[in-house]
Amino acid sequence: MSMVGNLRKVARLARRGRRVDLSHPARSPLGSTVVNCVIYRDGIRQEAAPSVEESVARVRKHGHGRGDGFVWLGLHEPSETQFARVGELFGLHPLAVEDAVHAHQRPKVEQYGDVLFAVFKTVAYVEHEELTATSEVVNTGEIMVFAGPDFVVTVRHGRHGSLGPLREDLEADARQLAKGPAAVLHAIADHVVDDYLTVADAVQNDIDQVETDVFSPHSPRSADAGRIYQLKRELLELKRAVVPLGRPVQALAVQPMPAIDPEIQAYFRDVADHLARVTEQITSFDALLDSILQAHLAQVTVAQNEDMRKITAWAAVIAVPTMVCGVYGMNFDHMPELRWRFGYPLVLVVIATACLVIHRGFKRNGWL
Repeated sequence: MSMVGNLRKVARLARRGRRVDLSHPARSPLGSTVVNCVIYRDGIRQEAAPSVEESVARVRKHGHGRGDGFVWLGLHEPSETQFARVGELFGLHPLAVEDAVHAHQRPKVEQYGDVLFAVFKTVAYVEHEELTATSEVVNTGEIMVFAGPDFVVTVRHGRHGSLGPLREDLEADARQLAKGPAAVLHAIADHVVDDYLTVADAVQNDIDQVETDVFSPHSPRSADAGRIYQLKRELLELKRAVVPLGRPVQALAVQPMPAIDPEIQAYFRDVADHLARVTEQITSFDALLDSILQAHLAQVTVAQNEDMRKITAWAAVIAVPTMVCGVYGMNFDHMPELRWRFGYPLVLVVIATACLVIHRGFKRNGWL
């Protein structure tokens, strides 16, 4: 049976009310993929349950629907088998489950009944002492979020983008956390967009450095093109993470959704404003790098033209003695001043004078 078929079977079992003990090592060894599993009631963190299933049972003990509080399950790069059990427990849509397991998804927001599925691209700035033609500037990852009536499931892919500090900040604001899973979704979106702004500011410093080097007279021209091209590639990676998120965040801010409380939508409008700002920054960076690259190519062309003018000028200077020596190197007996005592010194004086005149002429015109 295909993976999608298995996931659909899992979803059917979930709708029938069957539960699976995720703590059972023989059936679903989640192992180190579980970063955290916490129950919140009225924004207050509750005593930990012995298993993920028990955590869900506690928040649903008053029946289906919103229940009593919500559970936040955090996972890091789970396998297909591991996350299939999670999808069974929470009744997640098979298509969303498949997207959550396989990374490299486009940023998006999708509604599956009363469950909201969001994909965010996370970015991190890679520190480097000097920007080179092979420097890594931006590193990307992904965070998938399932926000239901009484649960939040976060799936993180990549080495960065940890939600631990975010969880601590939310727990310090019990009033905001009491608004439920939608508040967690907003906090994650806000956290991701804030990282975009931080990375964009760091990239701007690299662009400023490249711009300074390009217009510096002491900069090696051969290295600038590679650095600019590498920076454009890294900026493109950042652009792929930021720009596609604009429409989903705008939808969260203005479109009515069962999983999003209208009070939370006002917060998403602030996230949309920040995202628009960083999008404009990236667009301006791209245009600026194009201008810097064109300026660099123009400088290279000018430098090549100057080199060609110098070569041409020196070739003209050398052509005078070459011509005179060529004439007097012919094997003829009857030539002007051939037997004259001062013929050789005169020729040298003529050659030196002609070369000096040509050299001064080129110097005056800026060719030498």
